[in-house]
Amino acid sequence: MTNPKAPLQQPAPARSGIGLYFSIPVLAWALYDFANTIFTSNIVTIFFPFYLQEVLGGSEKMNQIASTFVSYTNALASFFLVLMSPLFGVWIDRTGRKKKFLVPFALISIFSTLLMGLFASWNTSMTWAGLPASLCMVLLLFMVAKFFYNSSLVFYDAMISDLGQEKEIPLISGFGVAVGYIGTLMGLSVYPFIGNDGFHESFIPTALLYLVFSLPIFFLYKEKPAREVASVKKPSFFSGYKEIYATFKEAKLYRAVFLFMIAYFFFNDAVATAIAVMGVYAKTVIGFSTGQFILLYLVSTVSSIIGSFVFGYVTRSVGAKRSVSAVAVIMIISIVLASTATSEPVFWAAGSLYGVAMGAMWVTSRTMIVELTPEEKRGQFFGLFAFSGKVSSIVGPLLYGTITLLLADSGNLASRIALGSLTVLVIIGLFVHVKVPYTKKD
Repeated sequence: MTNPKAPLQQPAPARSGIGLYFSIPVLAWALYDFANTIFTSNIVTIFFPFYLQEVLGGSEKMNQIASTFVSYTNALASFFLVLMSPLFGVWIDRTGRKKKFLVPFALISIFSTLLMGLFASWNTSMTWAGLPASLCMVLLLFMVAKFFYNSSLVFYDAMISDLGQEKEIPLISGFGVAVGYIGTLMGLSVYPFIGNDGFHESFIPTALLYLVFSLPIFFLYKEKPAREVASVKKPSFFSGYKEIYATFKEAKLYRAVFLFMIAYFFFNDAVATAIAVMGVYAKTVIGFSTGQFILLYLVSTVSSIIGSFVFGYVTRSVGAKRSVSAVAVIMIISIVLASTATSEPVFWAAGSLYGVAMGAMWVTSRTMIVELTPEEKRGQFFGLFAFSGKVSSIVGPLLYGTITLLLADSGNLASRIALGSLTVLVIIGLFVHVKVPYTKKD
């Protein structure tokens, strides 16, 4: 029997600073952001596209074919993620487990990256569909590695709610992002060790770094028991698709957020495509060396950090809607500069501006969702927001790759037109965005 005179237990005070960031669960969780950023910067953005350009390129036409392969493989990986991600949410709901799925998914991604390095070194005269068998295996393994990398993030993101109190979550989230950006620097440390045999020499060391910095979450992160889901009726296996459909129907009842979801779809098209193709474009069209592009990538990363920080204050001052519009205009300017650039300084300016826009778009769009949605339905709409981003990451690369394939005989002009087409996507998004009903919140 409870003693009525016993004092009520007070909640633990919110932690801050070193006590929060260097607690074992938070640090182990953040280091996985560090680890997977090594994969996405080294493989998705830099060395895999460079490898394809190296193997398939040699002429302006074949450089366009390389760009098509980069775009299509990214689009295919995103397509399968769209099919599966609603089910991943159900798995979390049914089991209450995140680490149980994150660990094998991460290991598959790491092992596939390792095999990319081995098969890229495979000297064989065998061909499949007219392509070297070694290249076909690398393409397949890249799609597997990227799919399981992105899949692991579904469970990784869901872990954050288990790491601290509500007031601590924004600090933990920011800490993870900051640690992830540092992972970019660690990933690029493999570049000086790449020899004359080719960019595929980066694949194996990248896989090893990905593995090493994933070990803390594998072994030190202790998942909470799933007691809270034991008494809840478990959702059916395919209920994830039903939830997406139900949320989509409900979104139409909230015109403002529905319109913004459409606008964000087009904005994110441009962002996802630029991340996938920027390396090959800089080298084949602008004439950057590998070292120059890596430096540009670092500058763009710093610009993203600055954009995220500055637009946090801009959004607070002028409101989320105007801030999103400003970011869209910056994106349009940077794409126009990049697609028409005939000198390196202009492309440097374009890359820096695009970095600002990529960092700011997440800050402003997330704030927009918060301001447009009722609190009791915010989780549903953020789920739809994430799903919209996944779908859009198919369309943009598919559009870019199709243009470079159809206009391959035009040489570098094909890439310029493909990149320039992204301005159409952003303009459509901006046109829809200005129609969003919005009142700035004080």
